[in-house]
Amino acid sequence: MENGGSRQVTMAELREVQITEEKPLLPGQTPEVAKTHSVETPYGSVTFTVYGTPKPKRPAILTYHDVGLNYKSCFQPLFQFADMQEIIQNFVRVHVDAPGMEEGAPVFPLGYQYPSLDQLADMIPCILQYLNFSTIIGIGVGAGAYVLSRYALTHPDTVEGLVLINIDPNAKGWMDWAAHKLTGLTSSISEMILGHLFSQEELSGNSELIQKYRNIIAHAPNLDNIELYWNSYNNRRDLNFVRGGDTTLKCPVMLVVGDQAPHEDAVVECNSKLDPTQTSFLKMADSGGQPQLTQPGKLTEAFKYFLQGMGYMASSCMTRLSRSRTASLTSAASIDGNRSRSRTLSQSSESGTLSSGPPGHTMEVSC
Repeated sequence: MENGGSRQVTMAELREVQITEEKPLLPGQTPEVAKTHSVETPYGSVTFTVYGTPKPKRPAILTYHDVGLNYKSCFQPLFQFADMQEIIQNFVRVHVDAPGMEEGAPVFPLGYQYPSLDQLADMIPCILQYLNFSTIIGIGVGAGAYVLSRYALTHPDTVEGLVLINIDPNAKGWMDWAAHKLTGLTSSISEMILGHLFSQEELSGNSELIQKYRNIIAHAPNLDNIELYWNSYNNRRDLNFVRGGDTTLKCPVMLVVGDQAPHEDAVVECNSKLDPTQTSFLKMADSGGQPQLTQPGKLTEAFKYFLQGMGYMASSCMTRLSRSRTASLTSAASIDGNRSRSRTLSQSSESGTLSSGPPGHTMEVSC
């Protein structure tokens, strides 16, 4: 890449393609038109897809996917869910593909230096600058959750909220490295990534979902690129979150993990390090390692509640929640200013409820 003023022009360089989202349409719904762009950054080109148009005084929803996936395979079931349409019609959204993960991406040449996760986070300002977006609500999974957290630490004024699924904020320790190396001797890259994405119970059950994603990853034409992203994830630095310290997330955060998921312990530990007045914790039963794929309805309801706590979703949009509970929560939120109250969520597979605040207060979800 050239250096100096000549490369400043690259912020305007882009590849723009209009595509129509392939999904069943709801009655009266028109197809969403997406625009895919690529912009140059100091660490290489990054591709992202924009749906909708900017809404006045509202942030963009920006997503970042996990290793082995791209924005479609990671987020499509969630954003195509019927109740999610109430949300996305009110926000412009930006789906970022990590370099080399977009559909049709060429394989990087041998010896290519793939960006670190910190450098991937440093690409996001280039995206927002090109789009002229000032603030975001981020939704990240796994490696993508780490990238968005790193970005939020360095650009706190541009992040209004974060939904972090399966985040592991810790660098790999020596024991982790040893286990990783031993696994690499007997398992392929695709199998190791599947073990990162899904629980052992899910992999053993070999459901239709597991078969689908095993096939996607094992036969990915850009598997060499995926391995580079995987290596960057395994070489991540510790985010060094400290509750009450300077290194913490300043915005409202919703942590999400499936019960018995591979990253359950890491997310629980992350929750213990963040500001409890700003952090919600949602442990989803019967959702496996990828709740946005297996339980999009329940995650949609939690996301609506999260947005409502930020003052963006009216109670009338809470179509599947207990009306009486939502009304009382809205009243309470209006008193204490929405953003400063403590939110802790947990989910029971038997009762189908989300608990919030003091014991005994529940927000019902029927999925």
